[in-house]
Amino acid sequence: MIVRQAANVLEIMEFFAQVKKPATLAEIADHFGWPRSSTFNLLATLSEKGYLYEPRPRAGFYPTPRWLAMARMISEVEPLPAWTHQLISDLSTETGETASIVAPAGVMAVFIDVVESKAAIRYFATIGHRVPIHATASGRALLLQYSQEERDSVYRKIEFKQYGPSTPISIEAVETELRNSISRGYCQSFADYSRDLAGAAIPLPIGDRRLSVVVAGPEFRIGPKVPDVAALIARTVDRLRPKTGAA
Repeated sequence: MIVRQAANVLEIMEFFAQVKKPATLAEIADHFGWPRSSTFNLLATLSEKGYLYEPRPRAGFYPTPRWLAMARMISEVEPLPAWTHQLISDLSTETGETASIVAPAGVMAVFIDVVESKAAIRYFATIGHRVPIHATASGRALLLQYSQEERDSVYRKIEFKQYGPSTPISIEAVETELRNSISRGYCQSFADYSRDLAGAAIPLPIGDRRLSVVVAGPEFRIGPKVPDVAALIARTVDRLRPKTGAA
């Protein structure tokens, strides 16, 4: 369930991130197809709270640095270790594919750091991208870190859908795939959720945080190399993870 007013605020911020310039009330309302009156009320509220301002008279609205200040204060509480970004940067460079750090979010897995492939045809993923936790390699690498009781609790909330021909659409199918993942030493996906997309992932627990690292790309390119990619992920994690046990 989506709270529309909250979603509208986030969509406005994503809009500014894309256009990278001030926008007038009319431009914002027309872009989203919103009524002018409700758009005005939303922009006025954000301005009153200090999140929007008008850089020049009648030139439109733009976010204030308050967003950045708030984001910094929030991220400082649960920062990712610096080596995890180096991890996905190295993996993306060596494989030519998109590499990401992923965390659980209920029945979904959310991308919290991403290095995109530079190839024209690639897996487009950004920070905040969400995928079903049971239907993806990155999500199943998270589920492997759950107890059976915790997984059962998640399963009760999942709406099992047939996203692709190989999507696990039952609890039994997911559990079978988890057992197979343990046997092979990594999680894999071949269009389980996204059409023509393949990937490999392994669990990446850091302290008490459940994370996973995934490399994914077009199936025609990465599919035959998934075992090799998985081995590369494991080697790179072993090379970069601090040996002292410190995160």
